[in-house]
Amino acid sequence: MKALFIYLIIFGCISTGTVNSQVKPPNASDALEGLFNSLIDNYNDNDRVLINDSIRTILDSYVASDSVFNHRFTSLRYMGQITSPDSLLKIITWNMVLENEPGRYFCYFIKKGTGGRPNEIYRLSANYNGNPVKTDTTYTERDWYGALYYDLRPVVTDGHRCWVLLGIDYGNPEISRKIIDIVDFKNDDSILFGRKWFESGEERKFRVVLEYASNAMMTLRFRSDTSVIFDHLAPLSSAHKEDRQYYGPDYSFDTYDYKGEVWKLKLNVDARNK
Repeated sequence: MKALFIYLIIFGCISTGTVNSQVKPPNASDALEGLFNSLIDNYNDNDRVLINDSIRTILDSYVASDSVFNHRFTSLRYMGQITSPDSLLKIITWNMVLENEPGRYFCYFIKKGTGGRPNEIYRLSANYNGNPVKTDTTYTERDWYGALYYDLRPVVTDGHRCWVLLGIDYGNPEISRKIIDIVDFKNDDSILFGRKWFESGEERKFRVVLEYASNAMMTLRFRSDTSVIFDHLAPLSSAHKEDRQYYGPDYSFDTYDYKGEVWKLKLNVDARNK
């Protein structure tokens, strides 16, 4: 019966689209809201996978529509939607929790076409991974690490535009991770994550990964287009210095500031609004 219900939702949405089966946003909104609620309320892994497949079917049509940059779903609590301030990149992302196997991340990057070219669409997915995201390498569409992105800003260097991403990873049940990363698009339109731009002392990394206890809360946000501010993380005691599941905010703040094509770490900054 559940499978039939899912089929009827998809058929109803797609049949109301245009001749090329693009889904109209209002109809997609109703369908997606019901599907995401079912994804949260259902505790059977097989049913969750079927429901998620239905979500992806609808979103495949939506991201290919001409209205994707002009429209935003307003009632979806469990799906992230962010558009860059330059209106050239949109990201849609969500996760699926499973009981008997690793959860999964799903993500669409939609890069606006220029000069009359169509939008470029990148469909990414990744399983939850208990190991930390690497900071010494780049990632591609094929080996994307998986995260939920919640903010981004463009940065232009030597005439080339890329974007700074802020995200969170719940792949380890004991440790949450927040991520500062770079997404870049190469001349062949392939997508690339990471640039060796983040400098901390003598070390330079491709991205920043901040690990802390899963029951703690920390902030990571843009202070401006060229500054990212976040809680400084410290262990509960010196005995837990090597164990990130005992780390949390210590009520001081650090930043990464963009200076001369490098994002430099600055410790213990004044976080008050000037």
